[in-house]
Amino acid sequence: MDFFPNLLHLVVLCISVSLIFLIYKQKSSHAKLPPGKKGWPVIGETLELATARRRGTQEIFFNDRMRKYSQDLFKTSLFGENMVVFCGASANKSLFNDKKNLSTWWPRSILKIVFVSSPELLEDVAQKDFAQMRRSVVEFLKPEALQHFIPIMDSMAKEHLETEWSPYRKVKVYPLSMKYTFALACRFFLSVTNHNHVTKFADHFAIMMQGLLSVPINIPGTTFNGAIRAGKVIRQEILEVIKQRKKELSENNGTVARDFLTRSLLEFNENGKAINEIMIASRIMSLLIAGHDSTNSAITFVLKYLAEFPHVYSEVFKEQMEIAISKGPNDLLNWDDIKKMKYSWNVALESMRLTPPTQGTFREVVNDFTYTNFTIPKGWKTFWTPYSTHKNPEYFQDPEKFNPSRFEGNGPEPYTFVPFGGGAHMCPGREYARLEILVFMHNVVTRFNWEKAILDEKLSFNIAPIPVNGLPIYLKPHSHK
Repeated sequence: MDFFPNLLHLVVLCISVSLIFLIYKQKSSHAKLPPGKKGWPVIGETLELATARRRGTQEIFFNDRMRKYSQDLFKTSLFGENMVVFCGASANKSLFNDKKNLSTWWPRSILKIVFVSSPELLEDVAQKDFAQMRRSVVEFLKPEALQHFIPIMDSMAKEHLETEWSPYRKVKVYPLSMKYTFALACRFFLSVTNHNHVTKFADHFAIMMQGLLSVPINIPGTTFNGAIRAGKVIRQEILEVIKQRKKELSENNGTVARDFLTRSLLEFNENGKAINEIMIASRIMSLLIAGHDSTNSAITFVLKYLAEFPHVYSEVFKEQMEIAISKGPNDLLNWDDIKKMKYSWNVALESMRLTPPTQGTFREVVNDFTYTNFTIPKGWKTFWTPYSTHKNPEYFQDPEKFNPSRFEGNGPEPYTFVPFGGGAHMCPGREYARLEILVFMHNVVTRFNWEKAILDEKLSFNIAPIPVNGLPIYLKPHSHK
């Protein structure tokens, strides 16, 4: 008896839903999307970008599209996702500070390798844990906390140069710098100091890093498959360290290392529960990547430019020797010494302007929004790149020239120089990177001068830029004591 009234209600509901859908579809079809092209179905322009990265022409990939489509933004398709690349200082400012319409996002291939092995946990890692992890990292990497780590950085740099550089006339900067920065990251975040343990970590890390941005084909023999397997080994190793640390904490003997691992084990999530060990392991993996890969690249290219510009090297040498002479024979660097390294830091900044160690980051659009009259639809992804500003003559006069004086006084205009991002999404590890770079510069410059063995060495890109031959140099030890 109630059948027909219920049927009528159902018909009305269906018509209403259909009308809403048609209106939404019509509205979406009239949305003014950014200019650009998406490339091939499914793969988009991913292979073109991968080819550019391998050839060291990633900058050209982005700049060509800026010239062709817009200086503000353009659309493309990367890693199977609709993507908008934001360009220029105004775009950087908007993207870095938009908490309402954008959230953290990583390509699923990276999540599968670094964060978790089970796909059902991917979204949980990316969305729920990242904000809490960022808060923890910001707190852990406060400048006042890092000051106490400067002498450790200094002693490790001295030992590294004594054993890995001094016995040789010719060395390759990139792999040796990576060895130092990775050991430092293991010491800082995990308190792992055993040489064999660090080497085991490093070997698997090298395999994993090769596959982070590779074509995500997970079959035996592919780079991506090797990266996934290496990631599992690293995660298991970290879980063993976690197991041992939890035992030390339960014994409460007062000698437990106060590093990021201990901090994470003592931390509770928003529900008042201890953080899952897999999540902690994934946190540590991401920090080990961030804590050594981009910094290693930055150190490598600082040494490259110091070799290319002897007058710049002379000024850095003068500044660092004044600090060295003021110290006793067994004194280690401290915070006051770092504050004196003003010119050296300007050199490092100019190096990072010309060869940015960070190539940009992704975010996900959670609400439709407009930028310069273009609609960015919900579900699309965004990307920013330092290439849109770092060599742009609108922001930097004579942009191809190596000129550390650009950073004197107030330095570049806001959001034009972005090796560490900016705004609300400034990299929390920027101070850690600054200390690591300056401590290494002090030690290597006060020990050696050097010349490049290959004058026109090419670049390739993984997560960060890499000299294809590892930047081989001839060392010329100083005669002073």
